Amino acid sequence: MKALKWLEVHNVEFEERAIKEENPTYEELKEWYTMSGLPLKKFFNTSGMIYKQMNLKDKLKEMTEDDQLKLLATDGMLVKRPLVIGDNFVLTGFKEKEWEEKLL
Repeated sequence: MKALKWLEVHNVEFEERAIKEENPTYEELKEWYTMSGLPLKKFFNTSGMIYKQMNLKDKLKEMTEDDQLKLLATDGMLVKRPLVIGDNFVLTGFKEKEWEEKLL
């Protein structure tokens, strides 16, 4: 909610997608990951219940990037939110300073 309010206050146009209900596809995730330059772990909702139940903190180290992307595509609850996809950038989570730099 904090992120939505920030977007509205700053009059930033956006298209909202409920990724919990509409999982990002493997292809989308791979494209976003490549474009972002971020470590793949940044795309995981590390504070989420599913992440913890699956013990992914340890398991991800043993998985290939491809397998991690496939896993992310199975459940939107595994994906870090909010996720902002721009023309040539990706933002994971709400970090106001990063958002100001990229969106204003």
